[in-house]
Amino acid sequence: MPQTKVQNIVYTVIMAIIMVYGMIVYNVALNTGGVTNATFVMALHEMPIMMPIAIVLEFFVVEKLATRLAFTVVRPTDRPQVITYAISTMIVCIMCPTMSLIATLLFKEPSFGTWVQTWGCNMPMALIWQLLFAGPLTRLIFRNIFRGQLNAAARNQH
Repeated sequence: MPQTKVQNIVYTVIMAIIMVYGMIVYNVALNTGGVTNATFVMALHEMPIMMPIAIVLEFFVVEKLATRLAFTVVRPTDRPQVITYAISTMIVCIMCPTMSLIATLLFKEPSFGTWVQTWGCNMPMALIWQLLFAGPLTRLIFRNIFRGQLNAAARNQH
């Protein structure tokens, strides 16, 4: 996990790319009636809009709030994996309704019902995508980018 501000920025950007792209692909597929090769290209058109929004929300609102909420369920002495899953779950619980609202306002006919439906469709997918794919893939990429720094930090702790 990130140890410095730069590492945190890189980690958040990687996560935003993977998470936002996956969720846009899912929503494009829902809107077009299925997944085709074109779905993956169509999803790229929303990335320049939704990714910066996700990054700003994560940095300035969600990260701290999700961590606080997670520690109402887990303790600092729990296994690091359990803490990671708790924080990831809380991030989804905050980001999913928020990003669904933003997507409803920007790309759909805005109404309370449309937002609730969008959120309801997105929540299960966002949680599964985060816990089983985006989170592990982001951590793998992050560890490979910062392997030297993370190893040095681990050696200094012992």
